[in-house]
Amino acid sequence: MTRNYPAVILLIGILVVPASALLFKTSTVVEMLSPLFEADQVFDQVPKIAYTDLLNDNSNIDHLVIRAMKHFGFFYVVDVPDYSAATELELMTTFFGLPEDVKADVEIRSHNPANPNAYRGYCPGLDDIEATLQYKNIYNIGPHEKRAPFFDNKLDSATEKLRYDVQEPNVWPNTDNCTFDKVFKDTFQAGFEIRRGIARAFVRSVSRALEMPGLTSLFTEDEFSAMGLRKYPERNEVNTNMYSDFDGELLRELEHIDSTVTVLSTFDNGGLQMLYKNEYKNAPNSGNDFIVNIGKLVDDVIDNELLSVRHRVKEVSFTRYSITYFLGPSFDADISRSMSGVLTEAGYKYKIFGEWIKDYLGAIELFYY
Repeated sequence: MTRNYPAVILLIGILVVPASALLFKTSTVVEMLSPLFEADQVFDQVPKIAYTDLLNDNSNIDHLVIRAMKHFGFFYVVDVPDYSAATELELMTTFFGLPEDVKADVEIRSHNPANPNAYRGYCPGLDDIEATLQYKNIYNIGPHEKRAPFFDNKLDSATEKLRYDVQEPNVWPNTDNCTFDKVFKDTFQAGFEIRRGIARAFVRSVSRALEMPGLTSLFTEDEFSAMGLRKYPERNEVNTNMYSDFDGELLRELEHIDSTVTVLSTFDNGGLQMLYKNEYKNAPNSGNDFIVNIGKLVDDVIDNELLSVRHRVKEVSFTRYSITYFLGPSFDADISRSMSGVLTEAGYKYKIFGEWIKDYLGAIELFYY
């Protein structure tokens, strides 16, 4: 069996500043980080859905969404107005290149106990970075800029405490370059909203196409949606734990199936592979577009009508960047039964999503953070 490591699920007034206008230098980053991997031709057939059609609930594209999700398990969202992947990539590269003592100011508290933030902020990785399976640095961004009021009488259980904790506000870089700090915050706040809009519109499309009107009610809130900026440094040594159990391929990210709804940016970085007819094939890079797929938890809720695709990242000989956004159900969403009333896999133990995410985070906290 393959190892299955979970991926954390954890105003659209958009300010996108052209890369040439940024008042800091990240020279030739796009050229340096754009090795080309030849995508498998079978994925030429993966539908490309226009952003405006998806966001405007154009029902004419629903059949394309469903065909993509049934046959391939993913699709592309293209032609996003006022979005610049190049700007995001430059900002990410600049942030991850900051001195460690500067980034420590926004580290999560498991790495810097002086900070109160448990989930939002910088995760520098494990100490033994050559040996770990999670050979990456992450900066996590959530939907909240302010925390809800603290009511002691409502925190009488671990679940209620988590309900409060997941509303943790974002933390943002505070360097000696005010222009960088502002552009970074504005750009990734806007990027979060774009991705959240795509994920919610995808849910609405599935709801229409599969005639499941109750599905959208499970996503009215998204307390633990998360967007992770990820840097995978080039490995200096081979980690023998990263060979695939499936076919022996050396990997950067192990084979896994996501849990919720995923919106992924790979920029021009190759390496992503999707399992198609029991064979891993190279997926086209996202470029200035987005890749959308669904996870097992949500697929169970819709009676497994779609394909929750297994995927991985091959080992590559360069520093790789990506952004992964996860949209989960509302904290109180009932995930115990599918849309047809069938008991879900999660339903054997959990009633609401908040109960599930509490154990999920506890199980992966040391592994992931």
